[in-house]
Amino acid sequence: MKFNLIFRSSVSACFEFDNNTAFYNDTPYRICVNGLWSDVEKRENVFSLFSLAPDTEYTVSTSLSNHTVTFKTLTETCAYTVKSFGATGDGVTNDTVNVQNAIDMCPDGGRVVFEKGVYLLGPIKIKSNVTVDIQKGAVLLGSTNEADYPIVPGEFNDLAEKPLHFASWEGTPTACHQPFVGIYSAKNVKIVGEGIIDGNAQNAKWWINHRARKIGRPRLFFTHFAKDIYLHGVTGKNSASWSFHPYFSENVNFFDTRVIAPADSPNTDGLDPESCNGVTIIGMVFSVGDDAIAIKSGKYYMGMKYNTPAINHTIRNCKMEFAHGGVVLGSEMSGGVKNLTVEKCLFVGTDRGLRIKTRRGRGKNAVIDGLLFKNIKMDGVKAPFTINMFYFCDPDGKTPYVWSKEPLEVDERTPYIGSFVFEDIECLNSCWCAGYFYGLPERHVKSVTFRNVSVTYNKDAEQGLPLMMTDAESCKNAGFIFRNVDSVTIDNVKLDGVNGQEFVFENVKEKVGF
Repeated sequence: MKFNLIFRSSVSACFEFDNNTAFYNDTPYRICVNGLWSDVEKRENVFSLFSLAPDTEYTVSTSLSNHTVTFKTLTETCAYTVKSFGATGDGVTNDTVNVQNAIDMCPDGGRVVFEKGVYLLGPIKIKSNVTVDIQKGAVLLGSTNEADYPIVPGEFNDLAEKPLHFASWEGTPTACHQPFVGIYSAKNVKIVGEGIIDGNAQNAKWWINHRARKIGRPRLFFTHFAKDIYLHGVTGKNSASWSFHPYFSENVNFFDTRVIAPADSPNTDGLDPESCNGVTIIGMVFSVGDDAIAIKSGKYYMGMKYNTPAINHTIRNCKMEFAHGGVVLGSEMSGGVKNLTVEKCLFVGTDRGLRIKTRRGRGKNAVIDGLLFKNIKMDGVKAPFTINMFYFCDPDGKTPYVWSKEPLEVDERTPYIGSFVFEDIECLNSCWCAGYFYGLPERHVKSVTFRNVSVTYNKDAEQGLPLMMTDAESCKNAGFIFRNVDSVTIDNVKLDGVNGQEFVFENVKEKVGF
């Protein structure tokens, strides 16, 4: 079976099988590197090599076929450990100053290495043209002292009265504590290795009485107006809030990484790209306390002022489990979301699978369009497909303006949801419904197409609410429900065990395939 090299650094490489299965290969396999076979059997469609030598040629094959890939690792100007600059890695001594010094002093094209050990740190920043190598057994452990996380202003004017924004909380420029690992206005940064970036929030107070906080909690990893950023292999865990948060950045890539947080940890989304261009997410595994991936572009103010959409994103061969939503768009999407492809992903036990949420007030730039979801498998997902244009977030979320089912005037506050294609998708053990799509009466969802989709149900399912909205309908093993949708196309869709009607339509203009 053919596989492709999708990323390389000076010391690592990542590969992806060219198949049509979701996350796992149908057949287990072993890896051969330069004639040496690994004893470890793997199943994932994405696999990686670490601890390679720089500027060295490697030939890789697998036990699945005679196909080989030959590549050469990148060159580097130098490499040294943070211990060379005085870091201890003993888990007790605060190593922040020494680690930051090691990164700041690294020449362009150099590699800064965290060897095995626990490095107790406050926030650190990574500069351009540097590789950070977090090796197996290395843990970057967040300090539990909140005073170690300076407050970063949300938005202000510089001396020439030019607006600047440095921090965001749920789509609004708001003061936040400095992220644990940050990349600011930098480019060509690689963070690689089998080590761990641990926010250590479970031992701090970030999650306690979190709604009363006036300053946003720190992110685990944050990019700010950055470009050409690569994360490969590392595990992020126990973030104080959103785990990985690329912000107004370009060409940000995540390969074969993991994000872990307790199921009850607040706002610990796995990966939330906000107003970014070109985010690639391949081979990631998520188990978090909120949405796994949530694609965003700000709330009304940010969408109207900066009009920076989330565009050209790819999500492939990822596994989402124990999250509120698998792949989510919004609700902070006032700049719009366009050109998204999600394929070959596996959703296990999430509340919702593919979830779109918006509401009146997101604005005229809040356009979601050009989305394709294909070759996906879901198991135990309560509501596999949802589009909700009545999402009841924000202080005014439960006002008549948001929840009214009467047609209101279309104005600069009205969002738009365009066309969606869902194809080659298998959903097992669904609970609440197969899908629920609720457009605004004054602006319908444009079109929804289902092609080669099957849904089975959990016989022991409990009632639940597919949509988070005022006066939401409770469902159990329901079929597809469409309200305020211009066009619905059904092609080879099978429901096994549905409770009641397979398809419910209200204010749907065109039905194709019935």
